[in-house]
Amino acid sequence: MSNASKVASETMSADQSMLTLDNLDVAIDSTPILRAVSLQLRKGEMVSLVGRNGAGKTTTLRAIMGLLPLQAGSIRLGNNIISNEPAHRRVDLGIGYMPEDRRLIPRYSVEENILMSSWMGGNKRNRDRLDEVYTLIPELKGFAQRQALSLSGGQQKLVALGRALLAGRDVLLLDEPFEGVAPALVQRINEIMSELSSRSDRTVLVSDSSISEGNSFYDRHVFIERGQISDFPAGH
Repeated sequence: MSNASKVASETMSADQSMLTLDNLDVAIDSTPILRAVSLQLRKGEMVSLVGRNGAGKTTTLRAIMGLLPLQAGSIRLGNNIISNEPAHRRVDLGIGYMPEDRRLIPRYSVEENILMSSWMGGNKRNRDRLDEVYTLIPELKGFAQRQALSLSGGQQKLVALGRALLAGRDVLLLDEPFEGVAPALVQRINEIMSELSSRSDRTVLVSDSSISEGNSFYDRHVFIERGQISDFPAGH
């Protein structure tokens, strides 16, 4: 991280920062993946985490979600340290996560898959937030009672996004939402993200392999290479 980035990070007050990663080290099967990763996201900020395959994007999101343990460092949500909280507790705290491979339960209905995150917290009825998801992604309501296994891959991607939105009332983590989908769906996800940016104060972190000119809704781009945050993309 450059000196300018360090100064910017240090001068962001605690009440400005919704999500703070402080010197995260993460290893998988004893292999170091993240090395002293530090990042601060403001409330309502939409940020892309850009890097090549294997750079550490997914590991960063999984660490935030509590799906991978930290070897060092800390994670804060607002003023609260959540580094040792289990994944289901982070859902309770308002963090939603959309994995790249969707992870739907095939024989559950679309609506049941969306509501799963609220069930984890013991709240089996969350009508207001479900209605918000349907307002933002109205096509989901059209096949709400269909089994997830009956949907196309692109439709399943939207279901996974809806599930993350329901849980992520404060922070939304999206892992490669544009990867491996048809151009029409890329455009649709862009529309959803643009609307989300304009109407919500959620903090959103999106991993992506490149910067697209069509993704004008981002407030800024952060680059990751070999498990370290950089001011510039690899090769610059």
